[in-house]
Formats: sequence, structure tokens, C-alpha cells
Amino acid sequence: MNQTIETILNHRSIRNFKNEPLTGEQIRTIVQSAQAASTSSYIQAYTIIGVKDPVKKKKLAELAGNQNYVEENGHFFVFCADLHRHENIGKWENADVIPSLESTEKFMVALIDASLAAQNASIAAESMGMGICYIGGIRNDLEAVSEVLQLPHRVIPLFGLAVGYPEADTDVKPRLPLNAVYHEDAYMSDEAGMKAELDHYDETISAYYHERTGGKRSDRWTEQMAKMLSGKKRMYMKEFVEGRGFDKR
Repeated sequence: MNQTIETILNHRSIRNFKNEPLTGEQIRTIVQSAQAASTSSYIQAYTIIGVKDPVKKKKLAELAGNQNYVEENGHFFVFCADLHRHENIGKWENADVIPSLESTEKFMVALIDASLAAQNASIAAESMGMGICYIGGIRNDLEAVSEVLQLPHRVIPLFGLAVGYPEADTDVKPRLPLNAVYHEDAYMSDEAGMKAELDHYDETISAYYHERTGGKRSDRWTEQMAKMLSGKKRMYMKEFVEGRGFDKR
């Protein structure tokens, strides 16, 4: 155990921030930490957009489902998969890069690169005493988000990251049991064993919600997942992604 691991294990999503903007130095430190993340073949297929304009933050908050912490935070970042610069590189270097840029492989590389960078940014912010909250809600309407951020072709906004000093702290949310996510040498496909692990986790999560809400909520994790996955959500995504020049081959 060390301070870095303690920071990681102490993670919780913060949805209520103090009205205290991050300094330019803090923003640079977070972005530089993001850039220090591993990147496939040195491609660095992402861009981070910091949103300071209050009008744009308000619009993004509305698009994300009226989440006020998108608008009210220390700083709001949007992490984007970005192959636009690589298309320009092909033009400048007289190389035919389009088939590669349109491949599923490069789509996955851009998603992974951006995600690794974001997690580095999150840990950096939390190590500085700040809190963070990932915002997947910006994918509710990516056309509108792209217009707000003036994104060119081959750039996809993936998620937002609200950062700032917590107004109030929250409890750490219990994660799945280690044995449910860590398998050695081969996937543990024993359904009975998986069910036992998840039954135990359901008890933990139900107790967590019951205590946190004073008895107003006690739903199980498997119940949540079944309900969520039974409905369709953001089904326009494949068309949008292909329209942006990703995942076409």
C-alpha cells in the first residue's frame, strides 16, 4: 500500500462541486498527466477539449440530460477519439492512410487511447485533492455536441470529465468481487460459480443503497443491469460513428 494506490482505491464519483475554477497550472498538470498514459504504437489518437465558456457548458449540461455538475464544476473536459490529425498527416506525407483510418482496429485504438488518457487525468486530479465525475450523457446527442465543440471529420466526443473540489463527500461504491472479474489462465465459465459471486455482491449493493438512502432504496446490482439492458439506448451510434469516418472496414 502506498499513497498512489490509496488514491486509486478511494475513488468515488463527485456530483457536487465548489464554485472554484481550476488554475491554468492545474489544468496543464492534469492534461500532461493524461498525455503520459500509454498509447498504441505512439498514435496518440485523442484530443481533450477544455470547456470554459459558460454558455457552452450550459448547453452541454442540457444535452447530457440536464446534469448540473456538467455546468457547475472547477473545469469540464471532453475526451475525443481523434484521427483527424492523422488524415492530415497522410495528406502532408503523400500517403494513403484512409483505409487504415476507417478500420475497426484504428477505431478501437482511438477509444482505448482516449480512455487511458482520461483515467490518468482522473487519478492526477484526485491526487491533487479534487473529485471527478465521468459524463457519458454527452453521447445522448453527439451531432449537437460536435456542433457546440466545432469538431471536424474523424473526431468523436466520447465522454466528459467534470473536475473540481468536492462540496460534499460520498461513500466509495462497492465494486464486483475480485473473483468475478479476475480469472487466471482461462475464463471462469462456471455459471453456478458466477451466480454465487453475484448473489453475494447483490447483498452488498442492496445494503449499501439501503444505508445510503435511509431505506428508500435497496435494489440489487443484477436487477439494475437487467432493467438497464432491457431497454434500447443511443441506438444511433453506429450510424454516427461511420458518418465520422470510423469503423467502416
